[in-house]
Amino acid sequence: MSAFSCPEVVIIGGGMITHDLILPSVYHLQRLKRVGRLTVCALNNAPLRALRDSAELHQAFPGHEFRPAPAFEEPPECAFPGLYKEILRGLPPRQVVIVAVPDHFHYEVVREALAHNQHVLCVKPLVLKYEHALAIEEEARERGLFVGVEYHKRLDRRSLMARRQYGLGHFGEFVLGEAKLIEPYYYRHSNFQNWFTCDQTDPFVYVGCHYVDLVYFITGLKPVALSVSGVKGHFPNGNCGFLWSNGRVRYENGALLSVTDGLGYPDEAAGSNDQGLLMYCEGKNASGMIEHKDNDRGVRHCYLEGIGCGGSRYNYVSPDFYRLVPWEGPGFKPVGYGFESIAAHLEAMQQLETATAGMPENTALARRRELLAAIDRHGLLATPANSSINELVVEAARLSILNDGAWVDIRYEPTPHVALRDSRESKPA
Repeated sequence: MSAFSCPEVVIIGGGMITHDLILPSVYHLQRLKRVGRLTVCALNNAPLRALRDSAELHQAFPGHEFRPAPAFEEPPECAFPGLYKEILRGLPPRQVVIVAVPDHFHYEVVREALAHNQHVLCVKPLVLKYEHALAIEEEARERGLFVGVEYHKRLDRRSLMARRQYGLGHFGEFVLGEAKLIEPYYYRHSNFQNWFTCDQTDPFVYVGCHYVDLVYFITGLKPVALSVSGVKGHFPNGNCGFLWSNGRVRYENGALLSVTDGLGYPDEAAGSNDQGLLMYCEGKNASGMIEHKDNDRGVRHCYLEGIGCGGSRYNYVSPDFYRLVPWEGPGFKPVGYGFESIAAHLEAMQQLETATAGMPENTALARRRELLAAIDRHGLLATPANSSINELVVEAARLSILNDGAWVDIRYEPTPHVALRDSRESKPA
């Protein structure tokens, strides 16, 4: 067994995505002996106590626990903003760091992890500026480290089917589409209200990026311009944020994608959100279509009590993304492409280490760089090298929404950058 067969894992961030996907996925990998010691670090220990006391996690993963940072004994009102740096300093090199903090902290935390020679998996979007994605890509390559971005829709079998068949020409060429992802209303009562403010992010950036990445993943077409408008509202604590957004993305072949996002799907409605993708394509004397109804995949439950997301009784409960189900071992196991995506990223890190175990450092570094380049080219796992069009889109989206939906161009020459379109160009002929 190689030294990396059971790497230490540090999860930085203890919020909703950690409880709902990351921690249970890592717990399962831990009981499969693919992960060793686990630490969860947060700004304070209130979310860590919630993870510790989660009935669902206790039921699914009996006997599993994590090392909290800060410790459970600390007063929950005390904040430790620099504690993750101390945890990283004490971590042996070339372990696993999973970054699950608000978007605008990603760059700082990922760079800190790389500076301590750690492999990184970051929730989407990686960063909010293209130059930051480029800096992360360059540093990771220099150090021979893997950085993955958790665009888990790439691992959805429907997406993989569409990518293959689009590449074979079975649909024709993408020309017009619409994507939608409306998250539940109860998000407004979560920690989102403390950071999901107009100056930091918006629904297009936070969840719309999933479908922008997916269209690029399927077609390979680069976005060249976009316009994003937002609808402002107030969170329960009074903070103002863009609670709804609508964008149009123009692609290099002239295609258009409309993207509608928000934090307002009714808590009492079926399922936990409203989402899907529709793409129309042109071929020779015919048209093609790709349609993914991602909120309702044909499995529906109605419970005696409101146990569904948001407390609703009637739910769309497809296991495709993530569910806990019985298995041959104790408790329950996670299934779905959400879990498979996290597992695949950690497996890529393991392959880098096992393939170079025992080599002289210079030889190992050269080989790791070769393997990283192969992962980038393969394109199934999102990395800074093969998904940085998303950072261009995110940067352009923030510029657009803060300028009342103005069109922003994405230019790839001489170097990739974004720019507000000249107002004279925006007027109709």
